[in-house]
Amino acid sequence: MKRGLDFVDQKIIGLLQENARMTLKEIAGRVYLSSPAASARIDRLEKEGYITGFHASINRELIGYNIKAFVNLVVEAGLREEFIAAMKRCKNVVECNCITGDYAMLLEVIYPNTEELEKFVCRLQKYGKTQTQIVFSTAVEHRELLPDAEVELAG
Repeated sequence: MKRGLDFVDQKIIGLLQENARMTLKEIAGRVYLSSPAASARIDRLEKEGYITGFHASINRELIGYNIKAFVNLVVEAGLREEFIAAMKRCKNVVECNCITGDYAMLLEVIYPNTEELEKFVCRLQKYGKTQTQIVFSTAVEHRELLPDAEVELAG
């Protein structure tokens, strides 16, 4: 059984989410620990699975991926494992979620143009029925949940 996160663990995770390149010395100073103690905390958080990686966020448009879309898919019986394996290999699939409702899968994909997106969606149709929404703009970018975040109600 995993132990809970204390305030210092939560603060360290929050700092790393804000800036994964923050120096160990700065993290230690912000949580009032020595650098070796802060390093040990970070190592433990990784080993326990609370921290799963450190990533650079990129501007997808600047590297030529101008189209972001969400694709819903009803996966035909018996094709689920083949489908998931194919999505893991596809670099354009940013995220693949198994969902409830009329569709079984929800994909977030990025492509340089609508022609390439259309080719992808056509290939997906061998697995089942699709529905695609192209994103015009993103009002709130993807963000990580801070461990000390409280649930807020919309409105």
